[in-house]
Amino acid sequence: MSRNLAHPDQTELFRSEQLSPVFESRRASECIDIERFRSRMKRAMSSAIRACGKDRDALVEEMDRISSGQGPSRSMLDAYTAEAKEHDISLVRFKLFVRATGVSGLWDTALSDDGLIVLQGDEARLAEIARLQQAQREIGRQLKALKSVPVQIRSRA
Repeated sequence: MSRNLAHPDQTELFRSEQLSPVFESRRASECIDIERFRSRMKRAMSSAIRACGKDRDALVEEMDRISSGQGPSRSMLDAYTAEAKEHDISLVRFKLFVRATGVSGLWDTALSDDGLIVLQGDEARLAEIARLQQAQREIGRQLKALKSVPVQIRSRA
């Protein structure tokens, strides 16, 4: 007996890819390996420059424009992204860099070692919905436990 092949657009009910989490669960690292973190951030920033489609000069101009003339120089931007240099970007300049590149995932890269995950826009609303549904289930369990014991009402006469 031959098995009928499913239509290519039909998905399997129990396929694991359908159930994979969109947001991974994280834990904070016990200690911070500064050199590894620095290297990871510099690589992520270099990747963000490639992904945004702007050359470094245009990126510096954009950072300067959105900061009202307080953006970094081209040489500073190069130092921020060069793994061989220990020059770290400040938080203010990092924010400018993220805005100028449009790669908001850099925030997630920066915070992941602390067990944090960045939610953007309506993703926060989804997290709040899940939190409220969890509270609703807990209240349901409590109500079920209370209802499982019969209530004896005494006559008031």
